[in-house]
Amino acid sequence: MNNIELSILVPAFVAGLLILATHIPLGMKVLARGIIFADLAVAQIAGLGVIIAGLLEMTQYPLAVQIIAASSAILGATLLAIIERKLPEVQEACIGLLFVLAASGSILLMNRDAHTGEHLQNLLIGQILWVSNNQLFGTLALTAILLASWRVLHKRLGNIGFYILFALAVTASVQLVGVYLVFASLIIPALATYKMQQHRMLAASLVGITGYAVGLWLSVWADLPSGATIIWAMAIAGALVMLKKRGNLTL
Repeated sequence: MNNIELSILVPAFVAGLLILATHIPLGMKVLARGIIFADLAVAQIAGLGVIIAGLLEMTQYPLAVQIIAASSAILGATLLAIIERKLPEVQEACIGLLFVLAASGSILLMNRDAHTGEHLQNLLIGQILWVSNNQLFGTLALTAILLASWRVLHKRLGNIGFYILFALAVTASVQLVGVYLVFASLIIPALATYKMQQHRMLAASLVGITGYAVGLWLSVWADLPSGATIIWAMAIAGALVMLKKRGNLTL
């Protein structure tokens, strides 16, 4: 592996570690609450905010983009908290509807853009191989704040507080890795270690880290889309952990 490939892979892997740091504990909470597709809906709504910022020609102002994207995600998270409280019996249906509305809204807003297909691909699959140092530093700062907040407040967070924290974590990660990889980072490690009584956080972290490491290496070696490759690598790592947990695999 040459220096050029390392200069691409190392920042991308660091971005993956930062995402996993917040998404693994949040994913476990999402799984425990039974709101599996909430993260997908919030991620799509955050992506809609990024598109709106682009249409307002604010892409040269990263802080403005973050504010718009975060505001969109927080609005979506607030709606999810209200739905969970007021309409628990049809919660999953409402979450699915929010996702479809945000996704179709994104398509409508980009309808006149000649590069719509490229923008949609970036939103869904992301461009983790081209993450910048400024994005990494910004994500590092936000990750530190979110982890500190989670450590101090997670037992006292109500519905709204949890969803707002969740929305802020998803907002930054969507712009780094795309909607699909955000969903995978939240759900696969948590699902692979579901009901694990000991060392769950460690096992979930190993699933996520293995997925990013192997997926990034394969994407460069075989010239494959990085986001999709990471998702499959993480899913395979998760499946191996589940098989090992059930005693069906000797490692």
